[in-house]
Amino acid sequence: MDFNFKEEQLQFADAMKRWVAKDYSFDERAKIIGSPEGVSGAAWAALAELGMTALPVPEQQGGFSGSAVDMLVVMQELGRGLVVEPYFSTMLGAQLLKLAGGHGALLEQIASGQLKLACALGERQSRHDLADIATSAVADSDNYRINGRKSVVLHGAQAGSLIVSARSGGAQRDQAGISLFVLPVDTVGVTVTDYRTLDGMRAADVKFDNVSVSASALLGQFGAGWETLEAAADYGAGLLCFEALGVMEALFAATLDYLKTRTQFGVPIGKFQALQHRMADMYIHLEQARSMALLAAVKLGADGSGGPAERRRAVAAAKFRVGQAMKFIGQQAVQLHGGMGVTNELPAAHYFKRLTMIELTLGDSDHHLRRFMAQPEFAIDRGE
Repeated sequence: MDFNFKEEQLQFADAMKRWVAKDYSFDERAKIIGSPEGVSGAAWAALAELGMTALPVPEQQGGFSGSAVDMLVVMQELGRGLVVEPYFSTMLGAQLLKLAGGHGALLEQIASGQLKLACALGERQSRHDLADIATSAVADSDNYRINGRKSVVLHGAQAGSLIVSARSGGAQRDQAGISLFVLPVDTVGVTVTDYRTLDGMRAADVKFDNVSVSASALLGQFGAGWETLEAAADYGAGLLCFEALGVMEALFAATLDYLKTRTQFGVPIGKFQALQHRMADMYIHLEQARSMALLAAVKLGADGSGGPAERRRAVAAAKFRVGQAMKFIGQQAVQLHGGMGVTNELPAAHYFKRLTMIELTLGDSDHHLRRFMAQPEFAIDRGE
C-alpha cells in the first residue's frame, strides 16, 4: 500500500501551515482565547477561503468530497497550531448530515463557511457511552418535542445549529430508539450556557425545555439513529487522532529545541544521555501513534464511513494507542521542561492541555480498549 500523501493533500497541508505561521501565532491565539467570543470570525473566514470547510462536503453540495486521509493532513496542521475555531465540531456535524442524508442545503452552507455546527450528544451521566441518553423526543402531531440536557457541547454557543441525540424509545442505554435532530441554536426553548474549557476551547451546557421542531429537523428515520451516530462518532474520533498527531509533533519539536538551548554545567542538557533516551522513547510513541492513525484513516474509507466492523476495530485501536502516546509524550515533555513546562507562558503547557482534552473526547483510552476487546474479531485473533 502506498502511504505517501498525494500532491493535493500536501498542498492543503502547506496552505494550512503557512496560514498558521502568518495569522495564527501563539500570541494571536492567546488574544482569541481571551476575547468574549473565544473564537475569531477572521480565522473562520480564512479557513473557508482555504477550502477547509468544503473539504469533506460532497461535490453535489459544493465541496471536494475529501476522504479521511485528506482530513488527516488538515487536522494535523490545526493541532500543530492549536487552532481553537469550531472546525472539529462542524466537521463532525457535517458527517452526521452526510450519513443521514437529505440535508443538502445545510451542507452547502457548511462548505461555504456560512454555517457552524455543534453536536449535542453527551450527557452528565453518559460519560463515554453515546447510547446513554435521557433527553427525550416524542412525536407531537407533525412535530417532535425535545426535553432534556446535554453537557460539554463543544462550541455550542458559537454554532448556528445544533445536532441533538434524543431517546424516542427503549431504555436509557439501549441503542435502539435513538433519534437525531438538527435545529437552529436560537430555537425557542433552547438555553445555552457557554464556558471556556481547560485547553482554551469553548463548550456549553444545553437545556431543551419542551422544544418543538418540525419533521424536517429529523435526521434519518425516527428511532433508528444509532448506526449513523456510531459511524459519525468513529469519524470524529479519527479526526481527534489526526489532530493529536500534530499536537504531539509540535510538542516533541518544542521539547527538543528546549533541550538544545537550556544549559546546565556549561553544556546543553540535550547532551545528557538519560534525556536523550527519553526523547527517543517519545519519538517511538509518536511514530506508533502515527501508524495507528493512518490505519484508522484508511479503514474509515473514502466517504468517512468504511465497513462497520473494520471501522470500529481500527478506530478503537487508534484512539487507544494515540491516547497512550499523548499521555507519555505530554508528561515527558512537561518534565523535560522543568517547572516552565506547566506555565502558560510556554506553548508546551497548552499542547499538554489540548492532548488531555482530546483524550477525554469521544471516549478515552480505557473506553476504546474495552470497545476493541468487545469486537468479535478479537476472540478470533486469540484463537477462541
